[in-house]
Amino acid sequence: MQIWAGLGNPGGTYAMHRHNVGYMAVDAIAEVHGFAPLRKQFQGWTREGRIGAHKMLLLKPATFMNDSGRSVAEALRFYKVDLDALTVFHDELDLAAMRMKVKTGGGTAGHNGLRSIDQHLGTDFRRVRIGIGHPGHKDRVTGHVLGNYAKAEVDSLAELLGALAAEATWLAAGDDVRFMNEVALRLQ
Repeated sequence: MQIWAGLGNPGGTYAMHRHNVGYMAVDAIAEVHGFAPLRKQFQGWTREGRIGAHKMLLLKPATFMNDSGRSVAEALRFYKVDLDALTVFHDELDLAAMRMKVKTGGGTAGHNGLRSIDQHLGTDFRRVRIGIGHPGHKDRVTGHVLGNYAKAEVDSLAELLGALAAEATWLAAGDDVRFMNEVALRLQ
């Protein structure tokens, strides 16, 4: 069982916030790969399914971003899996908008959702970093992160999420480099 957690804040008010792009990513994956309907579980919402030969649980913690680790840790304990089974999809301020990179381990770069997971589980999990771009000055960061995507960004966001979902088979198979390359090719 692999557990893919998309980070975000629950509720319609936050639905199109840049900070919720992790939620958007797992929703796109669930739709493209025909996952089961949403279930309330592990202090969040889950959908089960398969990507290729790999059994997956998609998780959207409902604990609000700053406490995401509680939900994610509960799911890992339930399935008795280690950190190598976890992939976290999250917004990345220091990555250009509509870019995506995968890495394992590392710091939190001030991301409270990652900080919470680190506190509950440690740092050695795979991260799919989805760029939201930096607004240019640190005084504008909060408004940028907690602001909605602009209308001019919505088509590009849909293309990125569609490419990410379509190529998720490579991520499930553990081929992070191929996954990043295939997503980039789709976006050309």
